[in-house]
Amino acid sequence: MKAIAVFSIKGGVGKSATAVNLAHAAATTGGRRTLLWDLDSQGAATYLLKLAPKAGVKARAAVAGDRSIADPILSSEFPNLDVLPADRSLRRVEGDLAQSDKLKQLKKHLKSLSESYDRVIIDCPPGLSELADRLFRAVDLIVTPLLPSPLSERAEEQLRAELLKHHGGRPPVLAVWSMVDARRKLHRETVARHPERLRIPYSAAIEAMAVRQAPVAVVQPGSQPARAFAALWAQVEQALIAG
Repeated sequence: MKAIAVFSIKGGVGKSATAVNLAHAAATTGGRRTLLWDLDSQGAATYLLKLAPKAGVKARAAVAGDRSIADPILSSEFPNLDVLPADRSLRRVEGDLAQSDKLKQLKKHLKSLSESYDRVIIDCPPGLSELADRLFRAVDLIVTPLLPSPLSERAEEQLRAELLKHHGGRPPVLAVWSMVDARRKLHRETVARHPERLRIPYSAAIEAMAVRQAPVAVVQPGSQPARAFAALWAQVEQALIAG
């Protein structure tokens, strides 16, 4: 089983949309037994798949190890795709994980999920935090969506510096341009500095995910964004193989 963190230091970069579409591609195109783990207390990834947490089952208790991590898991309407939903209790989970006896809690959770899933895709809360540090130690790959702007480039530099300083440069980072608007000069110039990176376009089809509560491949199959997310999943698989 391989775990992928969809992470950004900044919010508002299309992180949850990226996580949902990657999970959908893994489960459908890739045929992988996939778990989308929503660790962001806003619960956007959960909402985008038309799901809500089970009544009386708090995500914080499961993540902190006070109950089985499998208890909150929900089946989605898509084959091979389950969701570990988020709720507002996750706002306080970082303090739980900071306790000395729970330093490896996330690793333990992922190990316990390995018999049921081939891929776990984690929608992480933004920001370099204690929780982010635990995630970096537990996952095999970080996918970081970046807006085409100097601030996003700076955020990527900060992420790579953090990994180099505290984690020996691991896990590997796969950066992807997000919400690219080719009509904007700044976007064109920024993307041109890293033309090898995949581009997810700014698109009404991605915005419509929130209305339809479905992945973009369902909202507009065959569209440019749907093809871009499929290509991103192929890159993720290649990066996991390269290790």
